[in-house]
Amino acid sequence: MDNCDDRPCDPHLMRGAGIIAILGAIALIAGNVVGSILVPGHDWVADTVSDLAAGRYEIIQDVTLYCYAGSLLALAIAAAHAHPGKRAWNFVILGLALLALCVTIIAVRNEYGDGDNEGVVIHIYVVYAMGVLFTAVFALAGLVGQHLGLTRVSWVCAALWGIGAPVFFLLPTAYDGAFERFLGVVTTVWVCCFGWQLIRSPGRVQTSR
Repeated sequence: MDNCDDRPCDPHLMRGAGIIAILGAIALIAGNVVGSILVPGHDWVADTVSDLAAGRYEIIQDVTLYCYAGSLLALAIAAAHAHPGKRAWNFVILGLALLALCVTIIAVRNEYGDGDNEGVVIHIYVVYAMGVLFTAVFALAGLVGQHLGLTRVSWVCAALWGIGAPVFFLLPTAYDGAFERFLGVVTTVWVCCFGWQLIRSPGRVQTSR
């Protein structure tokens, strides 16, 4: 079996993944802004993002969540293609793929924000999983992501999420929406930094031990 470290990264795949990642992150932010404006009575400080993904205008937030899931999946593909040969990087790849799945589930399952408590409610458990996964992906990328230039931004994002995610569940509902958006922006910053590295120097993103 040949070693993946001996195979150069395809620059077209790297650039494509980077572009998809950045566009998906931009779509997520834009959709949130538009949804916050169009949804009657929505308070972006007090109401969470999940509230925008249910109700009459749910399609706006749902579509942008699908776009962001695409961003995370694109990064998972790029990360697998640019494997540094370190075992911890496997968890970064799998973590990104699982995060894409979590974001998709949140978009598909309209069991929040509309007062509907019937059936199996899994939203909160998916949110818990995302808190753990984002923190782990950021930390591991900071640990073994030197070949992608992600060390510093990953450690900063890991610290912000590692502290901020638990704090979110302790905040009063009067302003937990704003704090949730802050955490979301942290993830988009990391996604865009990763994507920009793939676009800026796709040929340099070559694996090495």
